[in-house]
Amino acid sequence: MKLSAGPTFWEHTLSDPPSYPPLEDDAVCDVLIIGGGMAGALCAHRLSKLGADTVLIDKRAVGTGSTHANTGLLQASSDKRLGSFIHTFGKEKGEQFYRLSKDALLNLRQAAGELAIDPQFIPRSSLYYASTPRDADLLREEGELLRSVGIECELWDEKTIAARFPFSRSAALYTRGDAEVNPYRFVHGLLAGAASAGVRICSGTQALHLDYLPEGVVCRTKRGSISARQVIFTTGYETQEIKRDRGADLVNSYAIVTEPVPSLPKWHERCLIWETARPYLYFRTTPEGRIIAGGLDEPLTDPQEREVRSLSRRDKLLEKLAEHFPELQGVRAEFAWGAVFGLSRDGLPFIGPHPDYPHCYFIEGYGGNGTVCSMIGAELVTDTVAGRTRPELDLFSLTRSPKPAPAG
Repeated sequence: MKLSAGPTFWEHTLSDPPSYPPLEDDAVCDVLIIGGGMAGALCAHRLSKLGADTVLIDKRAVGTGSTHANTGLLQASSDKRLGSFIHTFGKEKGEQFYRLSKDALLNLRQAAGELAIDPQFIPRSSLYYASTPRDADLLREEGELLRSVGIECELWDEKTIAARFPFSRSAALYTRGDAEVNPYRFVHGLLAGAASAGVRICSGTQALHLDYLPEGVVCRTKRGSISARQVIFTTGYETQEIKRDRGADLVNSYAIVTEPVPSLPKWHERCLIWETARPYLYFRTTPEGRIIAGGLDEPLTDPQEREVRSLSRRDKLLEKLAEHFPELQGVRAEFAWGAVFGLSRDGLPFIGPHPDYPHCYFIEGYGGNGTVCSMIGAELVTDTVAGRTRPELDLFSLTRSPKPAPAG
């Protein structure tokens, strides 16, 4: 599957990334990770600390799949509001997911601080504004729920927003404890640290066939086989080519990165910005003084059409950016791309075992909060393969009945 079309940005921020040779012979390990993106890197990082004999393979160079298209917004709040989760799953499960997300942000911050390659992890607050006046009451209710699970937030009115930005809306939630990250540098930092701790990483190595045996799994590749007691699939949106999840949908999403802006406009604390509309727009800054804008999700198309569409979507995102920040009228998008993006219909990621794949676990962090969900998945799955029971996996069951996600 071609995951992105158009020039992406992050690889330009790491001039000499670590590289890893392909598998050239047979191997034996405790855990095999298939996929060298964000979820795979987080699993490798954790397993290296747990002392598990681990091999990670990727058919590409590591960090060059969906990591290229990841725009690096890390938030405790999900695409689906806490109030909507409670409506769908009940208070206990809805609050459980948001608490897990809040904890995952802390774990990501800790992991980022341990790396030799700086992942440009920067704590940020988030502005979540009402796209229409009728969403103001929705935000008031959501703010109360977020505070009940320990997420610090304030409800801002139109005047408060206008004092801090060159635009305003009828209401917004301003939440603290979020962050931005350079996903490409983060993945490479995690994998370089894992490799130095003994994890064997093989790029250019595709899993061609898996044999499921009573004692484990044998993975066949072009140049050798890997015998593992347990396997973790961290293959992102391409997992839908391995097994189709009834509750998952793939769409196109678009993003741009501007040229460096000599002087950023009035932008309170350089916070992350997003909105209540679905699909939503979002904005963030980079350490180099660039601006990232994204959104405009639409039904999945073939890669050639996605590349053509990314040009018109580029212009639309620049238009939306200028609507919010008029002084940026005329700024140029130096990078613009379209990418495959996965959503779950009930708003939860898919994490855990599957009855048709013995000795295997899947981490599918579908949704706009994919890195946070990947951290949740890495923690739950690596603990499980290490022998620790994690009942939280029930919430993310791959065989759960799909439920439509209420708007917002």
